[in-house]
Amino acid sequence: MKFLKGIIAPIITPMKEDESINEAELRNQVNRLIDAGIHGIFTTGTNGEGYILSYEEKEQVLSAVLDEVKGRVTVYAGTGCISTKETIRLSKRAEEQGADVLSVITPSFAKASQEELYEHFLAVAGEVKLPIILYNIPERTGNVLQPDTVARLAKIENIIGIKDSSGNFNNMLQYIDKTKNMDFSVYSGNDALILWTLLAGGAGAISGCANVFPENMVNIYESYINGDLEAAKKYQSNINSFRECFVHGNPNTIVKTAVALLGYPVGSCRRPFHKLPDTGITAIKKVLEDNKVLGIR
Repeated sequence: MKFLKGIIAPIITPMKEDESINEAELRNQVNRLIDAGIHGIFTTGTNGEGYILSYEEKEQVLSAVLDEVKGRVTVYAGTGCISTKETIRLSKRAEEQGADVLSVITPSFAKASQEELYEHFLAVAGEVKLPIILYNIPERTGNVLQPDTVARLAKIENIIGIKDSSGNFNNMLQYIDKTKNMDFSVYSGNDALILWTLLAGGAGAISGCANVFPENMVNIYESYINGDLEAAKKYQSNINSFRECFVHGNPNTIVKTAVALLGYPVGSCRRPFHKLPDTGITAIKKVLEDNKVLGIR
């Protein structure tokens, strides 16, 4: 399970009008992503609205995804919670359900010291046997995993990687440098940095845009692996216009809205994070139409 690589899709969680989980469409999205060549599926992450799902709903989503995937790709379960106790509880449950890898986000809201973060992840790792991917997204959580802390955590046998969504490429470079002699993988959580992360020695990406343009995102990685850097650059630049839409609202709301506009009944994000201005909807529609003409899928 070490050195997992490629483009991992943090699958959105389709919902019905009453905000209950649309399991049938969730299964449909699983197959859509796998058919596009995705290397792994990540449940209940940021794009999967894990921050607003109940414990039982996270169980439901993971169960449905595992049942539909049937071992075809690696399944990652987002199990990070605010408290260490609740993170351990959810992580153990995901392990029981059959997840392949756990992704544990930093605790949020209250400020944590680097030692507290280290002890948090150490405690979680000690309670499960599954490999763990750390998740650094300070803009959302208010807590930063510093490179030296990541280097310490990388020494723990079942902590095998990190997703960095800080958008700070220097931070990513330090993660890569400080863990270069370890069995440890660094993934870009910022889709604008996928190719550059690969060039620097990273393992790939956990890509929100893969929900919208799965084939294109896979082609960034596959072109790079096959030595076609020009093609990889082209596929990387193909998402620039869509990423420009992120100025109109919450990025994962924009991603889910885009998937809905592609014709899939995935519903809206759960309230209160469900609205975009008309200018945002118009911008997304234009990008989707333009990209369809260009064959970007």
